Amino acid sequence: MLHLTAVRREACNRYGLYLSTVDVTFILKHVTGSLAARFIHAIRTTASGTNMTGQSRGPKVLVFLRIAFLSLILVLVVLLLVATIRTFSLDVNSGLQLGKWERTAIIPEHISAAQREQLLSNLKEAIQIPTVSFAENDLNTTALQEFGRFLQRVFPAVFSSPLVKHEVVSNYSHLFWMPGSDSSLQPYMLLAHIDVVPATESDGWDAPPFSGEEIDGFIYGRGTIDDKNSVVGILQALEYLVERGYVPRRGFYVGLGHDEEVGGHNGAKSIVKLLESRGVSLAFVLDEGLALLDGVISNLQGPVALIGVTEKGQATVKLSVTALPGHSSIPPRETSIGILAGAVTRLEKNPMPMLFGYGPERSMFEHLAYKFTLPLKFIMSNLWLFSPLLGRIMERRPEMNAFVRTTTAVSVFHGGVKVNIIPPYAEAFVNFRIHPAQTLQEVLELINGMVDDERVNIELVDGFDPLPVSSYDDESFGYQLIKKTVLDMFPHVTVAPGLCIGNTDSRHYTTLTKNVYRFAPVWFKPGDTKRFHGVNERIGIKNYEDSVFFYFKFIQNCDVRELPEPHGSLHEL
Repeated sequence: MLHLTAVRREACNRYGLYLSTVDVTFILKHVTGSLAARFIHAIRTTASGTNMTGQSRGPKVLVFLRIAFLSLILVLVVLLLVATIRTFSLDVNSGLQLGKWERTAIIPEHISAAQREQLLSNLKEAIQIPTVSFAENDLNTTALQEFGRFLQRVFPAVFSSPLVKHEVVSNYSHLFWMPGSDSSLQPYMLLAHIDVVPATESDGWDAPPFSGEEIDGFIYGRGTIDDKNSVVGILQALEYLVERGYVPRRGFYVGLGHDEEVGGHNGAKSIVKLLESRGVSLAFVLDEGLALLDGVISNLQGPVALIGVTEKGQATVKLSVTALPGHSSIPPRETSIGILAGAVTRLEKNPMPMLFGYGPERSMFEHLAYKFTLPLKFIMSNLWLFSPLLGRIMERRPEMNAFVRTTTAVSVFHGGVKVNIIPPYAEAFVNFRIHPAQTLQEVLELINGMVDDERVNIELVDGFDPLPVSSYDDESFGYQLIKKTVLDMFPHVTVAPGLCIGNTDSRHYTTLTKNVYRFAPVWFKPGDTKRFHGVNERIGIKNYEDSVFFYFKFIQNCDVRELPEPHGSLHEL
């Protein structure tokens, strides 16, 4: 543990990182230990009534100790007072919800029973097309072609409208452009992806994963929440708008990638290159990512909508050991597998520094603070004081630990060819998801320090830095429009910025805009997060209908020229 602390401290000094709480605790332990020793020594000296020269100084020391004790009490009272006032007055959500939004023409969202039936049928049919991405060079291209034909068939108004420009990119991805009536307004872009991860019914599905079967008010199937719900939902909303004669004031793009699940290198990247060649600059991008949570966060009163303002970076590192082969009857002290196992164990037993408070996760809890019950409300409202404590609590649960540090996952291990042969070679692949407060290079330095074995070769297979944090204050156009639409649809929801721990196609769009947001109007209740890329992926029928009308409203909300002037309490002081 001391070795790890030294490694972290060296990385902090070299790269300007903040000290981890392990280091802070280490320092405080020694500092407080030293102060305690001096305090005890002072008491003993007072008791003896003499100093080192033999002179009596007991009364003076007692006065000093009383002043010090009273000063400490005063400091604690002031801290408690400040924390209490902040607990009951902090409202980072004050602002634009009180502002007066520009009036724009809003088309009613009413649809007939037949249209509602068709809306659900379109999603079910989309699920039935197995657009699976197995690997970067192993896609179900037949299904991708079929999906393209499906889109043209079920959304005839979109594909036949002279206002909507459509083109196929890199054979299977789709790009739509709907110009606005006011060319001075910067366009925005909606993203989604067509491909899905593999799924097998034998894994325990309640319905075949590519059936789109409806059970108890839910549609089951791979892609219902990742991400055909967004693909079909966006185009369904656009279909309704075009049918009703909608002409946007602000132009917008829709980009549907075909290989997001394997990196988006041919789909999203090709769309970006095409837009770059045309000199396109975007006001913001909205992609999948975070969602609506109800009961998922313990002790939080009411549901919350988290809007991803950044996403973690990633590194895939290969560790390998080469040794002399031989017969298992005369084994060396350590085999290649044993050496590699030791290196992997050190990585697992020594997690990356805890960085809670240095990324957007702190803002997320501050935005939600007033919705927590006491005593958590007190803690969340005063993260300036309790960040280390909360971070230590969060790191105990794997799903929360992902928010407070760069995570380490040993995902592949190969070694050995026969039981009686000393293996000449062993390799392991470790995946790191990099916290926004770190860089790829910093993580690689820490890995080298933790492995600390010249016999182990360390190679970066693939990696990239965390994405820049997009703005989310009162003047953030895209963020506030997403927030407004969420509150239009779900007035009882609390909206907060968040950290997306997975990666999306949106990471390729940072050359077109600095404002990238990750949110889909999908409800998650306790237990639902394991359905993501897991068994029994599903979406509620009402949830999907709401998703369509979220995009229906959002596109129209984006026609405002600018945000209203904030009128929160902070602005009136």
